[in-house]
Amino acid sequence: MQCSWKAVLLLALASIAIQYTAIRTFTAKSFHSCPIPNPVNCSLSQDTDAADRLCDESPTFSYNLSRKTHVLILATTRSGSSFVGQLFNQHFDVFYLFEPLYHVQYTLIPKLTQSKSTTDRRVMLGASRDLLRSLYDCDLYFLENYIKPQPVNHTTDRLFRRGASKALCSPPVCESLGTVDLHLEEGDCVKKCGTLNLTLATESCREHGHVAIKTVRVPEVSDLRALVEDPRLNLKVIQLVRDPRGILASRSETFRDTYRLWRIWDGTGRKPYNLDVTQLTTVCEDFWNSVSTGLNRPPWLKGKYMLVRYEDLARNPMKKTEEIYDFLGIPMDSNVERWIQNNTRGDRSSSKHKYGTVRNSAATAEKWRFRLSYEIVAFTQHACRQVLAQLGYKTASSEEELKNLSISLVEERDFLPFS
Repeated sequence: MQCSWKAVLLLALASIAIQYTAIRTFTAKSFHSCPIPNPVNCSLSQDTDAADRLCDESPTFSYNLSRKTHVLILATTRSGSSFVGQLFNQHFDVFYLFEPLYHVQYTLIPKLTQSKSTTDRRVMLGASRDLLRSLYDCDLYFLENYIKPQPVNHTTDRLFRRGASKALCSPPVCESLGTVDLHLEEGDCVKKCGTLNLTLATESCREHGHVAIKTVRVPEVSDLRALVEDPRLNLKVIQLVRDPRGILASRSETFRDTYRLWRIWDGTGRKPYNLDVTQLTTVCEDFWNSVSTGLNRPPWLKGKYMLVRYEDLARNPMKKTEEIYDFLGIPMDSNVERWIQNNTRGDRSSSKHKYGTVRNSAATAEKWRFRLSYEIVAFTQHACRQVLAQLGYKTASSEEELKNLSISLVEERDFLPFS
């Protein structure tokens, strides 16, 4: 028997109604999963008072009613991101994590750095967003899905660069220090604190007013749109950029094996035929795409995005840091000020560690001019000409101009936050 058009219409409307109800039910639920030891159901019921309720054993609000400021430092390797991370790590009320997405990358896609696969990128970004949501919610247990070997009783000694997080190397997370307010150097943290207890780390995160995370494993700000638009987060993105010529020089010095062919070119003056130019062009493409999105000021980034040039921060660290904290709406405390004063006037011997942050910041910003041959500089200027102009980096037309200390290769620009 043939169905009448009225019956077909009614069936279609019923299907749409069911899908709409399902979507509303899903989106009404909090993204927060209670910690593994306390599997309390955190979903909200339909009554109007439910939005104000907490999970029985979790202080997390469904829609970030505490209004913590969540900060993401979006950067690329050797762009000064470790330095910027310290501007938050030193703040007494900020819980800071250094590169937690490392575990996602090297668990899911161990060879991602060599892979050009779009599928690999989607897998990495999807898992990264899920992990970031959980970490901003102070659910550090979620990290256990990616730490290998699997943590036992929520303890591990395999968290990447744990020592770069002051909160993870201080009481109560580092129990061996007792109540002494002692800040350990990164290399001493694991030795003196022992294994990391993720339960204590979760509790410490919840006691802090804000959470900041640094990553070099998200290519563009548009990859973060789902998090920025999430009403349950108060996420603000600090995009850090640096002159691509400076990035290339720093990477060639730091990752000597990976950038061996660049070093051969620099030393011999002969460009290797099999040079991997994507090691440079990928940086410039990601910068161009991401910064273009930010500077076009889409509505979803309003009040959520600030562009920071490393060179501006290096020349006037105190002033720029104050601007960053003003944008975030977080008072800058004396610990941050003291750290800036002590760590931006170092001599050459103070920055021997490749991830060190103690240095003469102003002198470091354009030191690449004396490290790279003019041939490589000219090649970089051509390959990255769009992004250099976009970000206000001048080009040098000769070796003499390149090395002339009286000529700054950074234009005066005021990249005002989108408010």
